[in-house]
Amino acid sequence: MTAEQIPILAAGVLLVAFLYSSVGHAGASGYIAVMTLAGLAPEVVRPTALALNILVASIAFWQFRRAGHFSWKLFWPFALLAVPLAFLGGYVSLPTRAFQVLVGVVLLFSAFRFFARPGPDETKGDPPRSAALAIGGGIGLLSGLTGTGGGIFLTPVVLFMKWAPVKTAGAVSALFILLNSAAGLLGNLSATRGFPAPAFALLAAAGVGGTAGSWLGSNRLPPVAIKRLLAVVLVIAGVKLILAR
Repeated sequence: MTAEQIPILAAGVLLVAFLYSSVGHAGASGYIAVMTLAGLAPEVVRPTALALNILVASIAFWQFRRAGHFSWKLFWPFALLAVPLAFLGGYVSLPTRAFQVLVGVVLLFSAFRFFARPGPDETKGDPPRSAALAIGGGIGLLSGLTGTGGGIFLTPVVLFMKWAPVKTAGAVSALFILLNSAAGLLGNLSATRGFPAPAFALLAAAGVGGTAGSWLGSNRLPPVAIKRLLAVVLVIAGVKLILAR
């Protein structure tokens, strides 16, 4: 990363962090897109995205929890298998191209649903324990493989199944992303034995964007507005996965 690239990358990271954190996400898919467009190597992009995810997810979780939106009862079944499987996904390197395209299409369909009909902010009770464990484990493995925290997959599932209101889903996703990103980064570092220096230059921008976005989402935005923003996030993530090389 050259000195001329740093301001442009920082601006892109700040914008991604602001947008994603407003819905309880951390922005890994957006960071990956920004860094890939800037020409950074994959071995730099993946751990850097996870490091930025850890920072922004920490900020988002603190803001949403402080506003009273977090539910431990909803969170822990999703996280129990997700964290070790995220470590596994971060350690291994598999050909995931076809799966990325499929997941990208699913995310775009989810985005369309939120754009077309956000729906009322209602719930139908907690998820079955077995379903939460299976969904969390699958998302954890996928998050480690793709270098994301898994929130772009968890939040739509929780909202479509009406297991939680939108801000609770955001709070749960923030901590889910934090733990999965930490596990994925540890797995990556265990395999590569190194951490890219360019990541440090982008952390400050992510911190500013994440703080502003998560405060707005947890305290000011109504649920319908958050669902619209979530649709934008899903479009970005879906297109990124489909176009990834």
